[in-house]
Amino acid sequence: MGRGKIEIKKIENLNSRQVTFSKRRNGLLKKARELSILCDAEVSVIIFSTTGKLYQWSSTSMEDTLLKYNRGKIVEQHPFDEQKAEQNSQSVDVSTLKEEYLKLRAAYMRLNGKELEGLSFKEVQQLEHQLNEGILSIKEHKEQILLEQLKRCRLQEQKAILENQSLRKQVEELQQKTSSNSLDFNPLQTKISSNTSKPDFHFDHHYHHHSDTSLHLDLGLSSDGERKRKLKKIEADNNDLESQIA
Repeated sequence: MGRGKIEIKKIENLNSRQVTFSKRRNGLLKKARELSILCDAEVSVIIFSTTGKLYQWSSTSMEDTLLKYNRGKIVEQHPFDEQKAEQNSQSVDVSTLKEEYLKLRAAYMRLNGKELEGLSFKEVQQLEHQLNEGILSIKEHKEQILLEQLKRCRLQEQKAILENQSLRKQVEELQQKTSSNSLDFNPLQTKISSNTSKPDFHFDHHYHHHSDTSLHLDLGLSSDGERKRKLKKIEADNNDLESQIA
């Protein structure tokens, strides 16, 4: 069976009225949340109970919603007045911006030493003081930039020195390894070189010894031949003498 239709009228029973108010209030707030989420709408709900207690809920901000509400009511009630007020506001904004632009342009030209006509002595002094402060600030910033550049250059110089030292050390180590490897790979050649130098000395010594021996032999042979010739001569003389006697 379906629910019967409820007659909409004031509930006389106080307790029943409070219960119904609580249920219907929660239901209304739930429906407001669903409407805001499903339709991406800005929804605000304000409820006062019979005792004057306030219940409210807003999807964004209650104050912003009320401002929009009041602005919308004014536009509905006085559409031409609202349009005129908006135009006046825009014209005021344009005038203000134009005036601000002229002030900034005049200040810029004076800082460049132009359009100084109409300035009093005090205004000129203030302008001079402002320029001096600007120059000092620029000089300080310039010095800071130079110091930073100098610092970077020194760091780069130190880095280059360290890299050069490292490269020099690597070259020295490589040279030492190369020399030691050449000695390890050529021991036979070193030995042959050392051995080939010694026979030259022994050969020279043997040559001198052989020369001395040859000299002694030559001297010995020459003395023996002389002796033999003398003996032959004596024998020949004796033979001649014997033949004469006979």
